[in-house]
Amino acid sequence: MSADRAFAITWTETALKMVEAIPDQRIRRLITQRADQLGRSPERQGKPLIGELAGFRSVRAVGQRYRIVYRVERRDVTVLIVGVGRRRSGDKSDIYELARKLLRQGLLR
Repeated sequence: MSADRAFAITWTETALKMVEAIPDQRIRRLITQRADQLGRSPERQGKPLIGELAGFRSVRAVGQRYRIVYRVERRDVTVLIVGVGRRRSGDKSDIYELARKLLRQGLLR
């Protein structure tokens, strides 16, 4: 598979709701633009996650504050955005805590 091959970007309903819940329209736009960039070489961007979230990746958006959690589905040539949120280490609203909770509830596939 060519590294230049474009991947389709797909958002889960949960990820869309997470973005829509961000009150600042400028931040929502920047997150969407960053997500669109994942269409080219998504496995070379961000970092692979570990532990319960192994198989997912995370990339920074809007400076250091927000993260986009996604999975590359090579067979379907798709990047599946599963979560978007702020990085707040140790806080229950931290994007990685939210993603783990969604995974446990069976809401991440």
